[in-house]
Amino acid sequence: MTDADPADLREKGRKLFAGPVDFIWAAAKIDGLPPMGPTEIAFAGRSNVGKSSLLNALTGRKALARTSNTPGRTQQLNFFAVGIPGEEILRLVDMPGYGFASASKEKISSWTKLMHAYLRGRASLARVYVLIDGRHGLKPPDLEMFDLLDSSAMSYQVILTKKDECKKSDIDARVEGVLAGLAKRPAAHPDVIFTSSETGEGIADLREAVARLLAERGALV
Repeated sequence: MTDADPADLREKGRKLFAGPVDFIWAAAKIDGLPPMGPTEIAFAGRSNVGKSSLLNALTGRKALARTSNTPGRTQQLNFFAVGIPGEEILRLVDMPGYGFASASKEKISSWTKLMHAYLRGRASLARVYVLIDGRHGLKPPDLEMFDLLDSSAMSYQVILTKKDECKKSDIDARVEGVLAGLAKRPAAHPDVIFTSSETGEGIADLREAVARLLAERGALV
């Protein structure tokens, strides 16, 4: 673990995502993944949880990742390079939404196999950020994803989304409910971050968390 000053990490997180962030690769099959390079962090969540909006907010872009009201729009693993071209520090990976999606069972099965193979066999993948809709809390598909991540010994952290649409009286209970669901899960990170892509709340906390992860791996100085 790093003993870096939180304020320092917060500033490093801000600078990290203030620099270049570019789409570099898309993979619809496991044999189509890019060669392994710098540390990767992946973003997973139920279809229409607000994953694309969060990626746009995290990177300070308006259209880095496409947003859509149609569940299942992301149909492949999309890779984004963070840092100067040729000297990238980090890769962001946008994963297909799980759970309900407006697509055929065959296509959903194909996406699911791709996600499973990626999570179990990618040495450069450091953490998966699992997005949960803050208005609704944990659902059975989320627990299934936790099971997969635990069985894959893949570190993951929950990011609650859409805080601006959540009743203030429900916020603490929603966080407590997620923490209770993670309590005995070996691969789960103990902290939950509540975010709003609309207002920007929690985005600096997420950037700091990413900076801390990179510092722990010696990838950020």
